[in-house]
Amino acid sequence: MTVSSYTHVQISGIKTVVPEHFIDIDDEMQYFDNNPKKLARAKKMMGYGRRYIADELTTVTDMAVDAAEKLLTEMSIDRGDIDLLIFVNQKPDYPEPCDACVAHGRLRLKKSCTTLDINLGCSGYIHALMTAHAFVSTGAFKTCLLLAGDLCAKINDQTNRKVAPVFGDTASATILKYTSEERKAYFVTGTDGLGWNKIVHPLGGTRLPLSKDTIDLYVEDVSGNKTLLSQGILKGEDVFNFTMDVAPTLLKETMKAAAWDKDDIDLFAIHQANKQIVENIISKAEIPAEKAPIDVFSKYANNSTNSVATVLCDQDKEMKKVILCTFGIGLSWGGAALDLSGMYNGGVSKYITPKNTPTRKQQLEYWTNYFKGAEE
Repeated sequence: MTVSSYTHVQISGIKTVVPEHFIDIDDEMQYFDNNPKKLARAKKMMGYGRRYIADELTTVTDMAVDAAEKLLTEMSIDRGDIDLLIFVNQKPDYPEPCDACVAHGRLRLKKSCTTLDINLGCSGYIHALMTAHAFVSTGAFKTCLLLAGDLCAKINDQTNRKVAPVFGDTASATILKYTSEERKAYFVTGTDGLGWNKIVHPLGGTRLPLSKDTIDLYVEDVSGNKTLLSQGILKGEDVFNFTMDVAPTLLKETMKAAAWDKDDIDLFAIHQANKQIVENIISKAEIPAEKAPIDVFSKYANNSTNSVATVLCDQDKEMKKVILCTFGIGLSWGGAALDLSGMYNGGVSKYITPKNTPTRKQQLEYWTNYFKGAEE
């Protein structure tokens, strides 16, 4: 694992948003043979609870921009001060251009603001934080806006009981600022690219573009769960084994990098893959269970890219020394030891889809006219 450290960067504020629509596992009794005991066992073991699902018109960019607008307002930050925008997201609005440029325009940021995308899932927030620290710590950039999010729930077939109860949609905005204060941040990262195909969307890229013969192509497992190849494949057992190999060691290595003891730490924010996985990580890493929330999964499900940001925003207590632990697609992982003293926590709020959001038909009409030269 690679260790890097940075000084003179303060994480000033954070805000997460969730869509209006949600599903409670208690309302899906039909998938448990209408047997309350089966449902209770699943809730106890996996932690199933509530998951928020974006509507057909909502994108990650919509929610991330909303989180940013709210955070800038609540913190009274002048958007003209933002000189770096980083967007980590693996469900882009368009194949081209990158979402960072789209968000830049919607937020009306200054033209001298540098923008870039990072395409990564569950470990993405840590990698984006590390990238932001590397830029800001030089002093060349004074204020960075980091956007993050994913729409794993929206794209899933809700009848697929392997994945549907697991994932929820969220997005966040984080503000990082240069500070003359000596404020250390430590990052521990790594990749096992030999396992790139354990969590994969095989269709839709240039390797295997979507076509008429693949758009509805699906596979069915032995339990009858159907998965469109365009929606993705998750090799659950392999990913679980990878997680148990990597995550406990990652926590220990991150504490070691910062020279922190377990007693020094206010919060361990672990990627909320599911309750069972988080509990196993806590046990294997021998960290205090009272400092490592597992109930965030029950409240919001697995938020992929935004998972640890959701954990941070869900806290109602002051946090100073915090350890973040993420792992997933790639296969990749990232840990961070952060000093969050003085950070504004905007919590979790609802994203309300604007009533004037263009429908699919209206968008197609717009782009048709745009190509004809009738739209600007």
